[in-house]
Order: sequence, then structure tokens, then C-alpha cells
Amino acid sequence: MKNSISEKVPFWLDPKKRGIVFQIGTFCMVGLLAYYLISNVLINLEKQAVATGFDFLQKESSFEIGETLITYSAASSYGKALIVGALNTLKVAFVGIIITVLLGTTVGIARLSTNWLVSKIAAIFIEVMQDIPILLQLFFWYAIFYESLPSPRQALNPFAGLFLCNRGILFAVPESHPAHKYIFIAFVIGCVAAYLLYRWARARQEKTGQIFPTFSVGTGIIIGLPLITWLISGAPTEMDIPVLTGFNFEGGMSFSPEFIALLIGLVLYTSAFVAEVVRAGIQSVSKGQTEAAMAVGLRPGQVLKLVILPQALRVIIPPLTSQMLNLTKNSSLAVAIGFPDFVSVANTTINQTGQSIEGVALIMALYLIFSLSTSVFMNWYNKKVALVER
Repeated sequence: MKNSISEKVPFWLDPKKRGIVFQIGTFCMVGLLAYYLISNVLINLEKQAVATGFDFLQKESSFEIGETLITYSAASSYGKALIVGALNTLKVAFVGIIITVLLGTTVGIARLSTNWLVSKIAAIFIEVMQDIPILLQLFFWYAIFYESLPSPRQALNPFAGLFLCNRGILFAVPESHPAHKYIFIAFVIGCVAAYLLYRWARARQEKTGQIFPTFSVGTGIIIGLPLITWLISGAPTEMDIPVLTGFNFEGGMSFSPEFIALLIGLVLYTSAFVAEVVRAGIQSVSKGQTEAAMAVGLRPGQVLKLVILPQALRVIIPPLTSQMLNLTKNSSLAVAIGFPDFVSVANTTINQTGQSIEGVALIMALYLIFSLSTSVFMNWYNKKVALVER
């Protein structure tokens, strides 16, 4: 009886069928709008004799990039120039996120310190850095490094192998040697061994309650294996030291004022927000957890490491992910101080080729990839540290 009644109901009175029709209609309208916009853009570009497509990526770029992680020259293609810009953006984002998390966590914990001076200093840092726009901070740090430091000929030399001037920070690095490859392999093996040791110590502690000094032993393994490899390889000590040649230094490694200003500005600005995230996460853990941990004889550092932070991570990770994404996206402001990130290189490419639509599309695609990659990793980590309900 019910089936016969439902069959007689017209589809426009059936919520499910009506919903399907509305979805199909919406999809068609969006598709028609996209077709109209795209066809209109293509027609206008054709009228103005502007070429479309990504063939320009194979053409010679004819412009230099001051800071590169890979070999590049003006004879390289636009595609390689964009790769250089993408790597520069990735370098700033990767280094910036690591330093931001460490600094933000430290400031957030200091904000809750029972020491009045430490707590107030952390509070002042948070308020000042949050209230000053990031762009103004970039200009300030760029002016500090570029205008306040002397020229290369009068460079500051705090100690051997380190020079500070308006061209950046220059420092000595080990000269190329075959042993460096094996030292790096030993370092990777040491990191893996320390991680496995941590897993073993954690499982042992859950079974027996005995605490193993994983930090000191793991640090010894990470430092000791490369050190032993270095000694076995003959202990090479040759250094590539920066040398003043003409109006600039040659040799060694350097960080430009643009990179330093961008990194400091992004780290200080974002770490202030991360500190508040960490503070809120720690305060979300009930005081009873701390009192119970202290009652069983744990020291304050152990209480923070073993009891408070593992529970606070559930609250910290989601907003922390947003701050990581903000840092990555704010790195696009590098164009304001002349650092050759992806946006800066893409803008130069657009100005020379006229491929504005393709250039903007590449910028959007790159930041979308970076953001989605960060979100996927943090979501995976969030599920890993989440408490399993029974």
C-alpha cells in the first residue's frame, strides 16, 4: 500500500528527486557560466593578438635571479626560473615553519610561567608582534639589515669565517670532500636509530613504568655516528672561507638581507599566534591532570612532556595547521622587499611574456599544492596523536 502511494507522488513533491534535479540544474548553470567566461577571455585575447598556453615556459628567460638553490642563468628557460622561485618559497616556508613552531611553543609555555618577569616578557612579545602588520615588520627588518650594516669592505667580522654586511651574512662551510656523503648517511642512520630507540623506550615505559633517557642517548647517537664516520674518513677540516674580492665576497655560504628579513618577519609574526595556540591548548588540560602527575612523583618538566602536551596536542594541532598555512601564504609578501620567491619570479615572467592568466594560474596552483600538502600531513599527524576512545 505504501509503495503504491509513493509511486503516485509527482517528482516535484519528492524531496530526493527534487534535490537531484536542483543539483543537476546548478551544475549546468555553473558549467555554462564557466564556458561563457573562458570563451569570452579567449576571444578577447585573440582580438588583441595575445598568445595563450604554456609554450613560453620553454623560452629563454633573459633575466637573472639573485638567490638560487639550483644552477640558473639568464640563458635558462622561464620554466627553470619558476622552479627556482618555487624552491626559494619552499625554503622560506620550510625553515620558517620549523623555527616558528619551536619559538611559538617556547613563548606559549613561558606565557604560563609562574615567574612574573618571564610571563610578562612573553605577553609583551605576543601583543607587539600580533599588533604590527607583517608587511611593516618585513620593511623594518629589511631596513635593519640593508641600511644599518656596513658595505662589504667594512664588513663586521665577529670571529673567523663570519662576516656581516649589507650584502647579507656570509660564513665559512666545509670544502667539498668525498667523506661528506658518508657523514650525511651516518646522520640519517643516527636519526632513524634514535627514532626506533624512542619507540622502544615508550613501549618499555608503558609496560614497566621505567623511564629511559631517550633524549640524551638519542642525541649521542645522532652526533656520535657522524663524528665516528668523520674520524674514520681522515677527519677532513678544510673550510671554504668567504674572501673579499673587489666589491663583494666570494666563497663560503651566504644568506641575503632579503631572505633574513623575510624569515625573521614571518617567524616573529606567526610565532606570536602559535604561542597563543599553545597557551590555549595547555590551559584546556584540567588542573587535576597536573596534580595527579605531581602526586606520583613526576618533575615539572616530565609533567609537561608526558602528561600536559600529549593531551594539549588535540587542541593545538588544528589551529597550528592554520598558522603554518598562513606563514606559507604570507611568504608571497617577499616581493615587497625584493626576495626572488615564486610570486616575484612569476611577476617578472608575466611582465616579459604577457602571459598574465597562465602566470596567475601557476601562482594559485603552487600555493594550493603547498597548502594541501601541509594540511594532509597535519591531518595525518592529528589522527595519529588523537586519543583512541574505548
